[in-house]
Amino acid sequence: MDATADELAGVVDLFGGLTRTELERALAEAAFRADGQAVDENALETAIDEALESFALVRYEPASEDGGETTADCEALLVPGPTAFPVVPEHAEDVPHILDVDQRHPDREHLGEAARQRFGDAVAEAVTEGDGDRLRTHLDVSYDIESWAPVDLTDERRRLEDALEE
Repeated sequence: MDATADELAGVVDLFGGLTRTELERALAEAAFRADGQAVDENALETAIDEALESFALVRYEPASEDGGETTADCEALLVPGPTAFPVVPEHAEDVPHILDVDQRHPDREHLGEAARQRFGDAVAEAVTEGDGDRLRTHLDVSYDIESWAPVDLTDERRRLEDALEE
């Protein structure tokens, strides 16, 4: 099973958020149900990394059970990101009944902050490399992020526009 970024987001969306390990398990179950095949772990790792890079998935550090700061025992979740159009892959619709994972409800403000931080890093990298295509892509993504979460990316957008003018 070669999952697209939107399919990864679709599986994650079934639960509200999954750890990377849980997502891998969910996709392995779906692949097995589809044709009895195993998932290509290297291809899956690449697909997840690309989905994170493109903001189809966002890595989110949940707060501890008591609502306090993130702790070491809180594993990061992957959630559908602002550029995703989540699609549940064929044979994955029953995965929530197979996996023992409760529905999750990530905090939108913390999600937005995670996306803002990741976006700032991506902008800095694109500006440093002077990659015009990435600069334009990130400019578009900035609007997606702002409509997806309560964040203001005006400064980052200005930095992208300035780099594109140079």
